[in-house]
Amino acid sequence: MPLTASNPLAVPSVLPYELPDYPAIADTDYQPAIEAGMAEQLAELAALAADSEPATVATVIEAWETSGQLLGRALRAFYTKQPADTNPVLDDVDAAIAPQLAAHTDAIYLDRALYQRVAALAQRVEAGEVELDPASAYWLERKLQAFERNGVNLPEAEQARLRELNARIAELQSAFGRETLAGTNAGAVLVTDAAELDGLSDAEIAGARERAAEQGHESGWLIELDNTSGQRPLDVLKNRSLRERIHRASVNRGLGGEHDTRPLVVELARLRAERAQLLGFATHAGYIAADACARTGEAVWELLTRLAPAAVANARAEAAEMEELWQRIEPGEPLQAWDWQYVAEQLRTERYQLDATLLRPYLELERVLHDGVFAAATGLYGITFTERDDLHGYNDEVRVFEVADADGPIGLFVADFYTRGGKQGGAWMNNLVDQNHLLDQLPVVMNNTNLIKPPAGEPTLMTWDDVIALFHEFGHALHGLLSDVRYPSQSGTETPRDFVEYPSQVNEMWILDADVLPRYAVHHATGEPMPPAWVETLRGSTLFQQGFKTTEYLGAALLDQVWHRTPLDELPTDPEQVEEFERSALASVGLDFELVPPRYRSTYFRHAFEGGYDAGYYSYIWSEVLDADTAAFIQANGGLRRENGERFRRHLLAKGGSVDAMDTFRDYRGADPDLAHLLERRGLQV
Repeated sequence: MPLTASNPLAVPSVLPYELPDYPAIADTDYQPAIEAGMAEQLAELAALAADSEPATVATVIEAWETSGQLLGRALRAFYTKQPADTNPVLDDVDAAIAPQLAAHTDAIYLDRALYQRVAALAQRVEAGEVELDPASAYWLERKLQAFERNGVNLPEAEQARLRELNARIAELQSAFGRETLAGTNAGAVLVTDAAELDGLSDAEIAGARERAAEQGHESGWLIELDNTSGQRPLDVLKNRSLRERIHRASVNRGLGGEHDTRPLVVELARLRAERAQLLGFATHAGYIAADACARTGEAVWELLTRLAPAAVANARAEAAEMEELWQRIEPGEPLQAWDWQYVAEQLRTERYQLDATLLRPYLELERVLHDGVFAAATGLYGITFTERDDLHGYNDEVRVFEVADADGPIGLFVADFYTRGGKQGGAWMNNLVDQNHLLDQLPVVMNNTNLIKPPAGEPTLMTWDDVIALFHEFGHALHGLLSDVRYPSQSGTETPRDFVEYPSQVNEMWILDADVLPRYAVHHATGEPMPPAWVETLRGSTLFQQGFKTTEYLGAALLDQVWHRTPLDELPTDPEQVEEFERSALASVGLDFELVPPRYRSTYFRHAFEGGYDAGYYSYIWSEVLDADTAAFIQANGGLRRENGERFRRHLLAKGGSVDAMDTFRDYRGADPDLAHLLERRGLQV
């Protein structure tokens, strides 16, 4: 059905940089625009396939890249708003379009005529009739691989089963995301005794009271859950009983009750395994790795299992170090998982004479953003940021900044910093407009975080982990903003999963930089800089609790791998088997250390089961190998200098996904990555 002209998504936005006109878009506008966009793109690609003229860059690559404009515009606008500010209408749209989008992808990549048209261009290139630039050659190589990986050469009966699998997997992933968010919201812990809140700041207590009131509680304080197993309040809460309640609410999400996600986990793992076998791979993990820098599931498994024993050994040593202090706090009581963060912070204070809660007044959002995150980018890349109060997002809390360099405007940076009931946990980046020269579009990129909003008139004070997340996600934003490619599909972060985290992790190196930290680490009320002794302590404590941090991360990464590398006939068939499968998987690699649960358990592991990072959560540590090597290289060449920024920008960030990712790294670095830098950073000896 054609889209009516009254739908704001029917034509490109007339706002600067084609920023979606969210105030004009109703929640009911998305689904008809997406459905019309799918039909429009299929018609455009059918015309491409039917073209009888000799295949050329213009008639194949550029025709494909300019197809689907309505669909892309509608999807980017929808999938920017829905994860960050959802409601029942948007959830229903998500549920409705997920299987349709899977069918749309199948309709494209199972189309033999379309495949043959693309292959015809490859044949002309091989015959010397068409010459391709490197980006076009890489596009052609990857597109043919995409057809083959999506089953274009399968017999008709197997293609029919593949379509069924893809549709059902899409439905389940969508449902997992919605149920996990609902379960996280429902798991919030209501506190009725103010004495139990000892350790939280006045602003945090006031915020918890506001959240309780918003949820209809006439009295009490509501402690909302983060998406991870660990919860921020456990760092400071003195009441052990409340720590236990919060911890159990966190790690038991999805293990039963109204928002039980175990059936979704089991069915998803089994269907992904079946699909992988249908496509010629032993496991889903192998299928994913083949399209990434890792190349094989065995390479991923080797890296993770190589690091696991050293990480757990360090974590056990850290537990032993904490024991003496713990016995002073709770004589005769065994240390439990819900005690770890609290005792670790007490030990940090005792060892380094630095209480993490004392840092917060020096980590105010506006200062960190402008004088930290933005200032580092200006120093490296010469880019500047101007807030555009005349431009708006999907929520009043969304902010828009225009980004420019010496040559003029380069795009928009959009930010949504605060948590809310309709927002998924964690932090992430996405694109609203992809940079490309083919359509002459500048990038519009967005960062989301989940800072706790203070009461009106109070400053937004951050934890040290919040600061890390802000720098990290802005590293993704820089990848999008500084992209310089011809084709939209190769823009910015359109790289393999296990490469995409690399530039964002590199950006974290500026958090403790001697030129950057003094600018943003300033007391919000007095203007005094963070005491130099504290700064040196922060730098000196970078290895503190690395055993814990590496173990909890590897626990999640290994769970993701085991769910997706286990053959179909060995996977659980019953939701009741999920917990035993988890326990056995962690024990098989020595990560069953009960004091350090995985960063995510299966039942709230959105990376793995909502899709996007399924069999790919290893990407963070894989990318960190590249990151640690790059950070060492930059520091050895003078640190925060324009020359270093320009080299990273021109040789790596600008390339996006227009060439092979590891070739991009080697072009920038001049060598293969050295694992030794990662081992040194994490204090591991393997």
